[in-house]
Amino acid sequence: MAERVHTAPAAPLIGDRGWDAAPTAALVADGSGILRAVNAAARRLFPDAGPGHPLTGTTAQWLVEAHELRPGEVARGAVGERFFAAHPVPHDGTVLWWLIDETDLRAARDALAREQERTAFLSEASAALLGSLNLERCMEVAARLAAEHLADAVLVLAPRTSGTFPAVSCVRGGEPARRRLEIDPDELPGLGEALQGFPPVPSRWLAPDNAPDWVLPDGFGPVGSIVVTPLPGHGVPAGALVLLRRGDLKSFTEQEELFARLFAARAGAAMSAARVFALQAAITDTLMRELLPPDLEQLGGVEFAGRYRPALDGERIGGDFYDVHATGTAEGEEALAVLGDVCGKGLDAAVLTGKIRTTLRALLPMADDHHRLLGLLNRTLADRHDARYVTLVLASAKREGNAVRLRVTCAGHPPPLIVRADGRVEEAETHGSLIGFLPEIESQSADVTLNPGETCLLFTDGIVEAKGGPLGDARFGEDRLRQELTECANMPADAVVERIHMLAAQWIGRGDHDDMAVLAITAPRGQHLAAVGGHSRGRYTA
Repeated sequence: MAERVHTAPAAPLIGDRGWDAAPTAALVADGSGILRAVNAAARRLFPDAGPGHPLTGTTAQWLVEAHELRPGEVARGAVGERFFAAHPVPHDGTVLWWLIDETDLRAARDALAREQERTAFLSEASAALLGSLNLERCMEVAARLAAEHLADAVLVLAPRTSGTFPAVSCVRGGEPARRRLEIDPDELPGLGEALQGFPPVPSRWLAPDNAPDWVLPDGFGPVGSIVVTPLPGHGVPAGALVLLRRGDLKSFTEQEELFARLFAARAGAAMSAARVFALQAAITDTLMRELLPPDLEQLGGVEFAGRYRPALDGERIGGDFYDVHATGTAEGEEALAVLGDVCGKGLDAAVLTGKIRTTLRALLPMADDHHRLLGLLNRTLADRHDARYVTLVLASAKREGNAVRLRVTCAGHPPPLIVRADGRVEEAETHGSLIGFLPEIESQSADVTLNPGETCLLFTDGIVEAKGGPLGDARFGEDRLRQELTECANMPADAVVERIHMLAAQWIGRGDHDDMAVLAITAPRGQHLAAVGGHSRGRYTA
């Protein structure tokens, strides 16, 4: 759309002092393209222009075309290295052209556009870099973005691990390539310092011809300029960014180096976050392995099986636990099974279960004396300032012929249930005090014999107190547990715990529940199949 044109009140006059002293260039041309008046500012722009001279040949061509073809519209063009807007003012068959210098305005607009573009890129880069907490993925994203917007080729280096530097290189328009470099970073001036987090070396101080081969992508050709900048992390350097520009292009400017540092700050923060996450994940996995229930199988000719479900959805650990400790794997040697319930839920309870399991492991040499073992554990827990306590049941199991001899001791825990081969369900006559609550404890053990196909079930109160059912508020209860166990006679230990665990889960539905754990000790019904490794799960004759 053409800009609005104003009319002049009168034609400019030659010799008018105001006209000639005007700071803005102005000239008057008639309909045939002959100049009628030119002020001093216009003469400085067009030294050959003057009254009586044609526009053509004495002024800019874009102004000539505007006068001939679009005399009523504002025209723009360059005069030398400056840019002008020519505003026409028609009067009595002539046109007065005011030439407004827009060089600075245009430069400001270009600078604003560049800043808006860079801001948009940095925002896009931040979103892309924070889209993954995988270090190698972050390095790939950083290399690709830098190759697309900052340089012709890029090398992203992470700090050395295991004697090599994880690296990702990328050429503009290509795909990032992962590498591990066994290099001396000081071969490239400024890189060693950048990896230590020191400020970058200006690119004009770096000699591109001295760049080592491991910096350059295959077939890249001569390097024109190099930028090496650190990737700052959260408290420690996250690596270094190397930008390469081809030899036939101009070198990096100071503004480009400054912008590269802004990008590097975002890339370094993302890589640092990814490294911290990976470190924390590794630590968590290591600690989690100590807190998760173990996989159980036959020990000493006795079947053991367990199931566990934490109270909090999404958690893998909680306040219930079980373990089976073997003094040996040979048949006839005694094993100690432990099932416990720590007061509380979640991570705090899980940490306490880890301490208790470690303490019990240290007390294994006293496993033949349940009361002494529980007393020492109680003393250890009572010395803590934590008010939480634990309930436990211990079961020492030993294979004797086809039968399994059990010595069971409860400490504030529900007594185990014995499932006989004929379907009867009995309660082990054992009881005892909570652990970690009183200075001294009492306990009474029970001796139980399991014949082939019979099972001793240890369970936490999360099973019997689970609320659900048809109305959603009824307890699973011990009576229901006993009833279900009557159908578990002669079942393998794994089938028993799977059935009880499944029934409790169905009873709860989607409702809230406590931690739940069950542990079954079963006397196998048959003999080991020695030819196929008969000590593993289920490898018995009928």
